[in-house]
Amino acid sequence: MPIFEALMRARRDILARIAALDSRIRSIAKRHAAVRLLMTAPGVGPITAMAVVAAFDDASRFRRSSSVGAYLGLTPRRYESGEISRNGRVSKRGDGFTRKCLFEAANAIFCRNLGGPRLRDWAKAIAERTGPRKAKVALARKLAVTLHAMWRTNTPFREVVMA
Repeated sequence: MPIFEALMRARRDILARIAALDSRIRSIAKRHAAVRLLMTAPGVGPITAMAVVAAFDDASRFRRSSSVGAYLGLTPRRYESGEISRNGRVSKRGDGFTRKCLFEAANAIFCRNLGGPRLRDWAKAIAERTGPRKAKVALARKLAVTLHAMWRTNTPFREVVMA
């Protein structure tokens, strides 16, 4: 019984520490305008928004938002030799933590009902052709491009609804 009580006490202490750290992260996110702006996108929480802001450093760093996917390693590798030209796996260049956060945000959009029905429908259409994992990576890249464009233009996320 003493071992069980010690384990329960350790678990309680860890959960309290996690709650304290989570509170600090949320308070930092509230004070940073760019992080608050990026959190308006579906699936993007304070950690993902902070990771994106830290990875991009400055919104004007990239001339085009479409370059962001390649910077984070969310584009396929290319193999070209003579007459052969094919796409490979994701290049995994750039900040791995930011890439993981964006993938988790894409997973949340894909699997749960978190706003952005057009994003989810777009990813589901890709999943039918290539599989869910590739669709989530494509959605993560699209999310990175969208977040950069939002930051650059200083506009919150809004999904255009087609009639």
